[in-house]
Amino acid sequence: MITFWFSVVVLAWVLYFVLEGFDFGVGLLGPVLGRDDHERGAAVRTIGPFWDGNEVWLVAAIGVTFAAFPAWYSALLAGLYLPMVVLLLLLAVRGVALEFRGKGDGPVYRRRADVALALSSLGIVLVWGALLAAFVRGLAINGNGDVVGGGFDRTFGPVLTPAAGLGALAALYATLLLGATFLALRTSGPLRRRARTLARWLGTGGAVALLVAGFGTGSPTALAAAVLAFGAGLLARTGREALAFTATAAGVAGAVVAVFTTHGAVVLHSTLDPSFALTRAAAAATPQALELITWAGVLILPGVLAYQAWSYWVFRRRVASERVPS
Repeated sequence: MITFWFSVVVLAWVLYFVLEGFDFGVGLLGPVLGRDDHERGAAVRTIGPFWDGNEVWLVAAIGVTFAAFPAWYSALLAGLYLPMVVLLLLLAVRGVALEFRGKGDGPVYRRRADVALALSSLGIVLVWGALLAAFVRGLAINGNGDVVGGGFDRTFGPVLTPAAGLGALAALYATLLLGATFLALRTSGPLRRRARTLARWLGTGGAVALLVAGFGTGSPTALAAAVLAFGAGLLARTGREALAFTATAAGVAGAVVAVFTTHGAVVLHSTLDPSFALTRAAAAATPQALELITWAGVLILPGVLAYQAWSYWVFRRRVASERVPS
């Protein structure tokens, strides 16, 4: 039961970072690749029917963690509550920018909404990358499972390390590649051509950087990521946008799985003493609670997956970024 619910938590995080990853990527790239108000609007319309549904997986990931692994949830929120507050505020700005972009009148209003969308998306991606790096590195947990320390260092210290900075840069790169391949897949006209060109350069440049990092550190994960990045860029260049997006999504999914399984049965490493680390068994709820939420999960999860798959099927056609003569 513990293994099953840990798998559900990881699945929810994978779906969130893949699906919201291209949302953030579109938010970042729309104002850059769109040359005028019409093209920027076309970029936003590619995620219009999906972004709020994709955000449900964040609620699911946190909710399942709270229900199935309350000690893990408590340690993460206690140790990282201020970065989490910053993240929630940025998500609110992103949501307002998307919802209110079409409510005002005139290109100047929409341009401001696009800038707010791009800046909030950038902030979200950087904070998430730093947080994921903190998840891997661990927190200052004592023998009682409590996060020690206080003030600024306790909550912001884990996301201001060199490792967190590398995590933020890696998240930004993955988001840009996801956004570029998604825009190439979901648009037509000039926006599609620019997104395809950007995906090609991002794939090639990222592959070179990852190869250097992989050979320098001996990391097979970095080498595998380099292969996927190069493949995504090559596929985008040849017009196989669906495969390019799939390769990028697979790389993001693999990275998320690696983050949550790096320490095996340990869900949160302790930077004070490895023996203080929080394991799945120690963090899990009681067997009775796990059995209860299992019934709820069996009833709810398949319906959510089916509905989301159906919505993507309904809105599967490309969004035209070229102007259609009247």
